Amino acid sequence: MEGFNTLSQVISWEQVIDKSRFIGIAIPLTTLEEIEQAMQKIREDYPNARHYVYAYRLHDGSIEKSSDDGEPQGTGGRPVLDLLQHRNAWNVLLVVVRYFGGVLLGTGGLSRAYAGTARQVILETDLKKMSLNQIYELRVPYGWFELLKYQFEQHKWDIKKEEFSDVIKLVVHIPEQETELFKKWIDDFTQKQVYYEDLGSVWG
Repeated sequence: MEGFNTLSQVISWEQVIDKSRFIGIAIPLTTLEEIEQAMQKIREDYPNARHYVYAYRLHDGSIEKSSDDGEPQGTGGRPVLDLLQHRNAWNVLLVVVRYFGGVLLGTGGLSRAYAGTARQVILETDLKKMSLNQIYELRVPYGWFELLKYQFEQHKWDIKKEEFSDVIKLVVHIPEQETELFKKWIDDFTQKQVYYEDLGSVWG
């Protein structure tokens, strides 16, 4: 499955255009409930604004939506959503709050203001690349532990958990496209002395 980009933290940026204040806020999240909570908090943090234009994309279920929140149709939410799509950004809510300054910007001016604010918010942050990883639990005899750990570092395979008992249990994340390579390698390298179990997949 194709990877995607997301945010690692909340980011905001603002500008004033013809006396109207535009505040862009980008928030990483994964559920519709989190979006509702985030929108409520933004309305509390920026009370009495004229518009709360937004777009979001949720990777689970491929859900995406935009809202002009009272601005002329297509001038606010659509440009913000276009930006998220162009950057292949998912699990992101991007809101542009507008405090009206009394000067009408026209539809072209509004589109540029909303798109420009949203773009600047995304430019202010390093988007994090997400890819699909397969999770394996390995049962490693103590004699193999240090050697395997070194080999995993060389392959850039990520050990997420170590548990020491009669054997060492390792939970590892392997990029999806390397899973066949991993299974063949570990069987060959350890002469099948390390048992492993597939625990499913995760985005990371």
